[in-house]
Amino acid sequence: MGLYVETRIRAGLDEVWDRSQLPDRHQRWDLRFSEIDYLPCAPGEPQRFRYATRVLPLLTVHGTGVSAGERNRPDGTRTSALRFASAHPLSLIEEGRGYWRYIPDGAEVRFLTGYDYRPRWGRFGRLADRLVFRPLMGWATAWSFDRLRLWCERGITPERSLRHALAELFVRIAAVLVTAAVMPLAVAVGPVLAVAGAALLLPPLPGTPAARRCLRRPPERTAGHGGSAAAPTALLATLEQS
Repeated sequence: MGLYVETRIRAGLDEVWDRSQLPDRHQRWDLRFSEIDYLPCAPGEPQRFRYATRVLPLLTVHGTGVSAGERNRPDGTRTSALRFASAHPLSLIEEGRGYWRYIPDGAEVRFLTGYDYRPRWGRFGRLADRLVFRPLMGWATAWSFDRLRLWCERGITPERSLRHALAELFVRIAAVLVTAAVMPLAVAVGPVLAVAGAALLLPPLPGTPAARRCLRRPPERTAGHGGSAAAPTALLATLEQS
């Protein structure tokens, strides 16, 4: 899989599962989606869904997908897999697939994802994806995972954590602008660079989501009690037939 994100959430397995699997809860914390709706399906069939992402105030990109989950695995872990695609001409993502894994580890749940997709628009799309879109998607996934962690661990709702993030961003930008405004022009460069560096490097407050708190590469570990972060290939294979 091209993108990988993992976080540890000190909460119950059922709570993490419900807040990531139920559409009305999932869309609250995941920055990548503005709307997620389940579509009708027959009993026993994989769940089909529709998603929407608001790119600009007046531009929303739509797509569809299919997912399947394993809630009661013999090793105590849970897994879901999905395929997704968008026919919207302005969607850089043409189609893709991915998985989520839920691995109990003492008082915590290792919540992780791996996914990849094929960009459209030919050579230009591949270049734009590699330089801009894919890094942005990785950041948005990690930021959203930490937003979910704050909701589960500390009761900070996704709406409140977004306000925290915007307020903190405003303070950091304001600090740079104020420093530039009050310092004499002849000596402003050094202090402004110092404040800008601090604004970029200082860690976010504990109640503010941060992508840097998540793992972005699969950890090297020995498989045990569901410890492997490997993709659920069998479950993904079932969706290829859907």
